[in-house]
Amino acid sequence: MNRSVRARALVQLIETYLRNGSRIEIDGLGHFKLNPRNQLTFEPNGRIPVFIAYAYEDRTRAKRLSAALRKAGFEPWLDEEKILPGQNWPRAIERAIDLCDFFVACFSRRSVSKRGHFQRELAYALDAALRVPLDEIYFIPVRLDDCSLPVEISQKVQHVDLFPDCERGTRELIQAMWHQTAARAQPKK
Repeated sequence: MNRSVRARALVQLIETYLRNGSRIEIDGLGHFKLNPRNQLTFEPNGRIPVFIAYAYEDRTRAKRLSAALRKAGFEPWLDEEKILPGQNWPRAIERAIDLCDFFVACFSRRSVSKRGHFQRELAYALDAALRVPLDEIYFIPVRLDDCSLPVEISQKVQHVDLFPDCERGTRELIQAMWHQTAARAQPKK
């Protein structure tokens, strides 16, 4: 089956589901709908995607940060909230990192010495950061407590502290992300 035949079949499937009252969303980007002329359209949600990397032990603080970012108009991505049963979670995480405008890495005394998924996400995001212009903000380290950041990160990227004043640190993070979002919207000279 060639690509155009598969694409038409997908469009027909989406239209069928929409006519039956289902909602079809592309994770964090927007959703499909039928317009008044009964034509398939995609409606972007207009929110800026932000990947939040954290160690499992820090999930409560990561969820608080996610809520603050959502309230500020961003579309945070947390694995615990976004990965579906049966989904290939390593690929889902890589896809979310590839699509995000910002990668927020939550560091703590626990996460800096922990092996596993958090470190894999950091490595993948650092590789993704190589594709972003050097003067753009993409990889943002956030310290949840008084921990040491990995040397490779601390020597290259300014961090934000969410302690002892979490609200102040969160405002600083949000301000930096909105500043970068506005800068990306400006025409290049």
